Formats: sequence, structure tokens, C-alpha cells
Amino acid sequence: MSEAFYGVIPPTTTPFNAEGDIQYELMKPQIDWMVEAGVHGVCVGGSSAEGHTLDADELNKLLETSQEALGGRVPLIAGIIINSTRQAVERSRRARKAGAVALQVTPPHYVFHPSDDALVDHFRAISEESGLPVLIYNVVPWCYLRPALLRRIMREVPGVIGVKQSNGDLKLTADLLLDLPEGKLVFTAVDALLYPSFVLGVHGTIAANPAAAPKAVVKLWDLVKAGAHDEARTLHAGLLRFWNAILTDDLPANIKYAQSLQGVPFAYPRAPMRAPDDARKALIAEALKAIPH
Repeated sequence: MSEAFYGVIPPTTTPFNAEGDIQYELMKPQIDWMVEAGVHGVCVGGSSAEGHTLDADELNKLLETSQEALGGRVPLIAGIIINSTRQAVERSRRARKAGAVALQVTPPHYVFHPSDDALVDHFRAISEESGLPVLIYNVVPWCYLRPALLRRIMREVPGVIGVKQSNGDLKLTADLLLDLPEGKLVFTAVDALLYPSFVLGVHGTIAANPAAAPKAVVKLWDLVKAGAHDEARTLHAGLLRFWNAILTDDLPANIKYAQSLQGVPFAYPRAPMRAPDDARKALIAEALKAIPH
């Protein structure tokens, strides 16, 4: 099953209107744009989608809408960002019925840090109850999973097929790859360092840059695979400048604006997040000129 997941898998954004309601009909043009860019899958309901703001019914309808839009062209991964094992299991079961073929699941993101044993049991329950492969989305700062714990979960829970590594420290990615259990996967969400992550041998990326500039990231992936490192490093520099332009606390809103410059219908973030101001818009537009889009 894990062999089906590789390469550039952008997270979709969620198209809210100014009142914060989801415009489900705008998922198809966004997904078509991503697939036409050559991506290898899409993830719906992750952090770029403001998944922490979605209730269970909203996530389920987004997945159903996205699966219909995809029409089987690439795999659909469901993002699960919720705090209790019970809630995560319930959302994961519904995700499978909606057409998702894998899950991207954060650890609990409340302020109390579960024990290692509790986290193993948490991901075991999600995997076994949903019947879907699970990627651990290692992103929550106060519940950050060490490489040793990640490897333990992957060894003890067969349904956990890998990790999406989101810390900016590339050494943590390298440490994960160094002793990775056989058959498991490491995806990178270290947007500033996609090129060196690809060179290290990660199995793909699910991250903000692929959501905002999928064509450029697919090209970077292909260049590294082809050994064209001079051209890849040049593209890396452009993507790094682009990342610096969109990197703020309102990142999902900035991704949406970048998408809108490339033909995706404009959408608002959900309050209290705000759309970028004119100065940020200008930075994004200028940085976008230097990369394929």
C-alpha cells in the first residue's frame, strides 16, 4: 500500500467566502489545476486547508467533493487534525467512506503532552479502526515526536506507513531516514529545504509550497530524480524566495492568494485569519515570477 504514495502531494486549501462558509464548488478548479501541474496525489483537510477549523461534517463533504473532482486520477489523502482518539477514529472512518485511501494525522495538539505509550495506542487505534494507511503529521510543537518514538510507532503499528516531517531542522529528517524501518516512508514539509530533502532521499513532500506552486515543486522533484542538480539548485533558490514571501502566521491565506494569481478562484481564510495586505500581495506576486507556474 505504501508504494502508492510518493512524490509531490499538495495539500488543498479550503475555499471559504467572506462569511466563513465553504464554497464546495470551488474545490474542483483547484484540484484540476493541481493535477494538471503533474502532482502525484492531493491531501484534503490539512493545516494549509485550515483543517483545525473544520467540523466533522465539513471535512467529510470536502473529501466527498474532492474525490468526485479527482475521478481517480491521483490518490486522495485525508488530513485529520483533532485532539482525542475517539474523534480521530470517527473522522478517519468517515474519510474512508468518502474515498480517502490514506490518512495524514497530527498528534493531539492540546497543551498536555501524552506519554509515548499513549501516542502509540492513539495511532494504533486510528490505523486499526479506519483500516487506512496512516502518515503521522509531525508538526505540533508541544507534542513533537522524536525520531526514536516515530520509529517505534512504525515498528509496532503496521498500518502507520510513514511520517510527514515538518520541523525546519533537516537533521531530524536525516535521522529518520538513517534508521527507517523497512518499507516505511518519510515525506518532507520543510518548505525551505525541499531540494536537500529530495537529495537525501525522502519519498515525497506534502507541504505549503506544493500547494502554492505545484508546477515548480513537481519540476524540482523531477530534476533531482534526473540528477540535474545545477538546474535544481537554481529552482531551489527561486522556491526559497517564494517561501520567504508567503511565510507568515497567515500562511493558508497567502497560499490562497498565490493560487489566485495562477487561475484558481480567489477564496478567503476563515476568521480570525485574514487575507494578506497589499504589501504582502506584492511580495508574493514578485516572488512568483521567478518560478514555473
